Amino acid sequence: MPDGDTDGRLPTTIDTTVAHEARVYDYWLGGVDNYPADRTLGNAIAAHIPGIRSMARANRVFLGRTVRYAITELGITQFLDIGTGLPTARNTHQVAQEVDRTARIVYVDKDPLVLAHARALMKGSPVGRTAFIHADLLDPESILRDPRLADTLDLERPIAIMLISVLMYFHDADGIHDVVARLLDGVAPGSSLAISHFTGDFNASGAARAVDAAARGGLTLVTRNQSEVENLFAGTDLMPPWVSTLEDWHPELGEDLPYDAEPHVGPAWAWAGMGRKP
Repeated sequence: MPDGDTDGRLPTTIDTTVAHEARVYDYWLGGVDNYPADRTLGNAIAAHIPGIRSMARANRVFLGRTVRYAITELGITQFLDIGTGLPTARNTHQVAQEVDRTARIVYVDKDPLVLAHARALMKGSPVGRTAFIHADLLDPESILRDPRLADTLDLERPIAIMLISVLMYFHDADGIHDVVARLLDGVAPGSSLAISHFTGDFNASGAARAVDAAARGGLTLVTRNQSEVENLFAGTDLMPPWVSTLEDWHPELGEDLPYDAEPHVGPAWAWAGMGRKP
């Protein structure tokens, strides 16, 4: 059973008057766990990125690809999904436990709305396990030292760290490179790191306008170019096809999502990749 308790370090009340990145993403995916402030900001950003909804779905497909690759190619059956967002179709544990019913997953998010849904929507298979930690990515120690992590995952065995469309909400000055390095230090050799990240490389002016719209709505949004995204994998060996577009990262492992949406026309404005800790 998933565990979503919190120890009080983060707020557990939901402010529906302020947009939140997890709820905006939920809106783009066609979810229902969002509020007027989230929809207003989501629409403001979409005005500058007309394909944002299909791009969000392409990002979700990438998540599934990394899960299947970790299990089938690397033999990793443990996942640490940080900044997981609101439960939706094809969550990490659903994809993983379809491939290996014994897979174990720990979800991490700071949003109290995600916390509220954790118990009901993140149930794993009878022979696998899922857990939820209410914590902030910028405080990696609160994740690595949480007893639910060691209770769910075997820290002596490789773990797949998932940072899917989450690092784009932080500037370099927030110490995000140190955060990633600390997370890698906390897992065993052979572990993997999956990242997808918003970029302006495909439409610099549109991305810049989207960043400005996000800022006006109270949301930090950071673009990074391909080289900067590659730098986020420091301490790992990048795996083919290296840092690529979402569409080009092992498309053979993809699947259709159960969404009614306009067809995706690439490239999505994102770079993605997977590295492995030596």
